[in-house]
Amino acid sequence: MPAKPNPIVSYLTVSDGVAAINFYKKAFGAKEVRRHKADDGKRLMHAEIVFNGHSVYLSDDFPEWTGGRTPQKLGGTAVTMHLNLPKPKDVDIWMTRAEKAGGKVTMPAQDQFWGDRYGKLTDPFGHDWGFGSPLPKPKKAAKKAPAKKVKSKKR
Repeated sequence: MPAKPNPIVSYLTVSDGVAAINFYKKAFGAKEVRRHKADDGKRLMHAEIVFNGHSVYLSDDFPEWTGGRTPQKLGGTAVTMHLNLPKPKDVDIWMTRAEKAGGKVTMPAQDQFWGDRYGKLTDPFGHDWGFGSPLPKPKKAAKKAPAKKVKSKKR
């Protein structure tokens, strides 16, 4: 089932579209919505997957058209795909699942100074993923009532 349309949809270029879809299924619980093969019958022209409530598009690299634009060919990526998760414990759950599927943790999940639990990993195709969730707000300590002055007895 397709996710609700987003005004911005991430489109990933990967070195092996079929393997990427399989990784995202294992790592993120992605559901495949559609897949279109290229005319050569081997490469993936376009695919849509859905996870965490939103669509992500992807395709194989077509160097004859784009000059080769996978993170591996470019020496990395300057973009992080960020997943907002509902609960801080979800950050650890998602990262552990993605690491077991073949992702490499680059920033272990920790409670961060800005108020989120946050961590990062790189998938087998060179794309960086961030996982975050707001930490609960600290409860304010109840104000103590001022101590009553005790009158000392004169002897």
